[in-house]
Amino acid sequence: MKYILVTGGVISGIGKGVIASSFGTILKECGIAVTSIKIDPYINIDAGTFSPYEHEVDLDLGNYERFLDITLHRDNNITTGKVYQHVINKERHGDYLGKTVQVVPHITDCIQEWVERVSQQPVTESNSQPRVCVIELGGTIGDIEGMPFVEAFRQFQFRVKKENFCVAHVSLVPQPRSTGEPKTKPTQASVRELRGLGLSPDLIVCRSEQPIGPSVKDKVSNFCHVAPEQVITIHDLSSIYRVPLLMESQGVIEFLNERLQLDLPHVGPERPRSFMRKWRDLSDRFDHLRKKVNIALVGKYTKLEDAYASVTKALQHASLEVGYKLNLTYIEAANLENATLADNPVLYHEAWQKLCKSDGVIVPGGFGKRGIEGKISACKWCRVNSKPMLGICLGLQVAVIEFARNVLGLEAANKSTPSVIKALYGNVDGVEERHRHRYEVNPVFVSNLEAAGLKFVGQDTTGQRMEIIELEGHDYYVATQYHPEYLSRPMKPSAPFLGLILASVGKLKSYLAKGCRLTPRNLSDNDSDEEDKKIVKAKETKSD
Repeated sequence: MKYILVTGGVISGIGKGVIASSFGTILKECGIAVTSIKIDPYINIDAGTFSPYEHEVDLDLGNYERFLDITLHRDNNITTGKVYQHVINKERHGDYLGKTVQVVPHITDCIQEWVERVSQQPVTESNSQPRVCVIELGGTIGDIEGMPFVEAFRQFQFRVKKENFCVAHVSLVPQPRSTGEPKTKPTQASVRELRGLGLSPDLIVCRSEQPIGPSVKDKVSNFCHVAPEQVITIHDLSSIYRVPLLMESQGVIEFLNERLQLDLPHVGPERPRSFMRKWRDLSDRFDHLRKKVNIALVGKYTKLEDAYASVTKALQHASLEVGYKLNLTYIEAANLENATLADNPVLYHEAWQKLCKSDGVIVPGGFGKRGIEGKISACKWCRVNSKPMLGICLGLQVAVIEFARNVLGLEAANKSTPSVIKALYGNVDGVEERHRHRYEVNPVFVSNLEAAGLKFVGQDTTGQRMEIIELEGHDYYVATQYHPEYLSRPMKPSAPFLGLILASVGKLKSYLAKGCRLTPRNLSDNDSDEEDKKIVKAKETKSD
């Protein structure tokens, strides 16, 4: 097993997750099975109960899953809380035979054993044994919370041998406006501190806003005691999909092949021309998007956009697949409520104006009662005005509440209609998706709701939990109890999200009619459901 440890310096939030994912992406393109581990040095057991303002649950592992197209599990995320809980449970069980339990060696040993165990678990999708494990250590070097993990990996490098372990240190190279030139001192200090803790970087990844010239690269090389080819520069790019391409162009594969003795068959000039082609095509498509689709997100945590990182990525994947650039507008759910109209009419009218200008609406999950009435109002507006809408988790629940309040008991047609969402999933009998919720639809009310036109087209295997709803007679009014955003991939968008974007740009009926295929004609400017009707009408006239 080969290990790549990705650490960070100077500040957090400079893209360690994307860079770590890009290492895995490049290696996977070489035919190597890759797995990943994210280390979070907080004491919480996991991020599942965090406020979205604190930590979006899928923000880190989601990067690896989307880039590598693999499924990771709870053990792929290590926290300080998990490690200490594991050690304390062993101590309570008597496994340490009364010895004094300490950070070294017990905590550090636990970390090393955890990494070795998880890294050797087969990759779910292919059931293949991973050859490389990419490990991201959260936070920055020098943080007191991360010290036990740094010490664990200082020991780990000798445990697994030098040829099986390398360190990539991601550091910020700021470019102050006052001088206009990149400054390498923060990187030098960060590398010095890393070395002082017993880890020497094999690669230094320099993050910057603007491209860094060779002179700066040479300076980092000289003062940080690494060869120039061991300094990788990553500036802000048009999309994160270009990060693996930029890293590959700077010889990352050649270096890893030699450093980790990977014995790759094609490196350097011998590499096939098709290498990384799908990522180039994806990046080029993203950069050349011209048409826009306007989606309104009605949420409860809109002050921090990262709270909806996974939903945003899923919307981007679907929009890119259809050939549109996503224009996402965040609407605070509480601002749609009558209480806001009384307290702050400006906020109220601005929120409703944003909603009315959208092509489609997404109502994601959330916790607590705040903003519920606003979400309900958004669902009602979408239902009454035939606006494409996708609800997720709490979004399904408020859609059901709104329908039960305002429609249930009214006379409605009860005709049988085909399930749009099933067609989008490829007409399969079942799918596996991820859940995170506390409340569910009461099955007692299902028959009455369905009689009024709200169809529960998906249930769990027991038939007790209502998983998917579709509104009869509406082009796209869909909600799921599960979280489809977690399984969305850049080259394989989530079906419910794809349906929302297609409906929002007027192409859903055409897409379904063509067997759920996106052809070049699907992506043309004139390709809409209305345009298809004109073409059919013209053909009928000509044949007559």
